[in-house]
Amino acid sequence: MDHSVWKGSHPFIVDSDAAQQRQMPRLTSIDLNLLVELEALLQYRNITHAAQHIGRSQPAMSRALSRLRGIFNDDLLVRGSRGFVPTPRAERLGKMLPSVLNAIREMVNRSLSPRDMRWKATIAIPDHQALILLPRLLPRLHERTPHLDIVTNPLLDCALRRLEQGEIDLAVGQIGAAPPGFLRRKLYADRFTCLLRHDHPVLEQEWSIGSFAELRHASILSDANDRFGQVYDVLSKLELSDRYPIAVSNVLTAAVVIAATDLVLVVPHRIATQLATMLPLVVLDPPVQLMPYEVALIWHERSHRDPEHQWLRQEIAAAARPDRNAPNTKSNGEETG
Repeated sequence: MDHSVWKGSHPFIVDSDAAQQRQMPRLTSIDLNLLVELEALLQYRNITHAAQHIGRSQPAMSRALSRLRGIFNDDLLVRGSRGFVPTPRAERLGKMLPSVLNAIREMVNRSLSPRDMRWKATIAIPDHQALILLPRLLPRLHERTPHLDIVTNPLLDCALRRLEQGEIDLAVGQIGAAPPGFLRRKLYADRFTCLLRHDHPVLEQEWSIGSFAELRHASILSDANDRFGQVYDVLSKLELSDRYPIAVSNVLTAAVVIAATDLVLVVPHRIATQLATMLPLVVLDPPVQLMPYEVALIWHERSHRDPEHQWLRQEIAAAARPDRNAPNTKSNGEETG
């Protein structure tokens, strides 16, 4: 049998789907409000009732039905013994409309509550800030939005560029005035304190600049955006003996070392008290004046008005809010610089 006849076009064989697609108008020529009107027409199967449901006049709804018939090249609704009945094409459209319109409504109205949102947020936050914030933040987030995934990054290096490019969503740390295009919110202020093991010999002496300067100091390796570097610059003026025999990048590791040695570690008060509840450590105010420690939240203007982002910033601020009796730690609102 010669099959060549099937290779060309056949006058009696028509690809109905392809032909129908060729007849369909371009999406840019369609008023999407017609889909809302079609939904009402298919629901009520009555022009007057459908018009009342969406706040249209009866003549306007009749014109909408006429336009819909032209778009879909189908009667959609035809008169029956008890009013309008849908055509098979209209029944198929009726099954598709709910998901289509719900997706559009969600996109436009952003009506999802935090509990229903599924998303991920990446936060650049040093480990000593993570130890303070995450134990308070994560339970709040789990309760309010269980489908949110939080990813933390301990490096603040190039944070502004990464915020602008969307590589990270937020940064937490020692950040000064926000440059143009960025916004910040002060989370809290703190002061620096000293951590020593609970039976350190210096505790039996007078706590003075002299005894403090004689101690061996541990240091935290941090990037340029962290106030730790400035603290050690101040301490260097005291001519500390054997200044920093050990430098570590992780504050928890440093605390474990402090608990087992005669070293002293200078850290913010909030993290010091947190570590002292976990390890046999004592918290002492330094006998020298050190500059205050301020923690801020920073983000790029590209996400400033995003509802999910706004909600997360509020949750972080609430989690960072210190105890009511803690001094000099009141947080303020969002700022531009």
